[in-house]
Order: sequence, then structure tokens, then C-alpha cells
Amino acid sequence: MGRYRPPRQPSSKYITPEGKARLEKELRYLWKEKRPAVTQAVSEAAAQGDRSENAEYIYGKKQLREIDARVRFLSKRLDDMVEVDRIPEDKKKVFFGAWVELEDENNRLNQYRIVGPDEFDVKLGFISMDSPLAQALLNKREGDDILVQGPNGVMEHYLSKVQYEPFKS
Repeated sequence: MGRYRPPRQPSSKYITPEGKARLEKELRYLWKEKRPAVTQAVSEAAAQGDRSENAEYIYGKKQLREIDARVRFLSKRLDDMVEVDRIPEDKKKVFFGAWVELEDENNRLNQYRIVGPDEFDVKLGFISMDSPLAQALLNKREGDDILVQGPNGVMEHYLSKVQYEPFKS
């Protein structure tokens, strides 16, 4: 009997063109390159005889299950995604795909891009549109103050810039 997991709240289905291309590339790699290579390794390990104590065979089968699960997830997820590839008319207002520059309470500038939940990356400054910060930013304008409930209390930010192309470094 498996461990009970409560159903997950469905995440947003929006994605940027770059994010969709990245997921499609991962799906192609897994299906066309990685899975055939692992399948070949498993069949070579199986040819060695006793499979019950064959570590390469056992590990290969585990890898195949993981690859197949990811392929199923990506295939299903990509079918349901809505690609947002146009810029809104009001470019001073925060919508999906916007690059924003925030000034925090200590006068530090932080830059973020609001993206779909399948493409967030903290190192790149990509935040999920489902995150509390992105939810607080959506529909705000340059010059607005933003209040975000964080783990350490309410944080205040000043929205100094909104644009729909990457910031120049």
C-alpha cells in the first residue's frame, strides 16, 4: 500500500515561448537520446545472466521508469499549456512575462521575470506566477508599492520598472 498524498492544487497553465521550447527540447532528448541509450544498457545487462543480483540491470530499469514518468508528465503538460507570446498593450502594467525591477526596504534593487510554474528559476530571477510575490505584482504599475506576505512577515517593495524584454546588464 502506498503512502497517501493529498491532491496537489493545479498550477497555472501559462508558459513563455522560451519555456515551452526548453520543455520540448527536454522531451525530445529524453525520448530520442536518453531512453534508447538506457534501453540498450539494460538489454546488455540482461544478457549477462542472473537479473536478480545484476546492479546494472536493476539500476537501468529504475532509470527507465523515471524517464518514462517524466516523458508522460511532459507530454501531458505540454498538451495543456497556453503559450503567451504577445506583449500587452499597456506596457507599464505587470502581466505574465513581464520583467520587473523592485526596490526593497533596504534600497536594494532586485530584478525578476514572471513566468509559468514549469519554468521558474531563482538563479535567473524567474519567479512563478503562482508565487506570493508574483501574485502581489500582477496588475500593478510602475511606481506602486507592493506588500508581500513572506515567512518573516510582510515585506514592502517599490515597483521601479516594468518592461517586456530582458534588462540590460
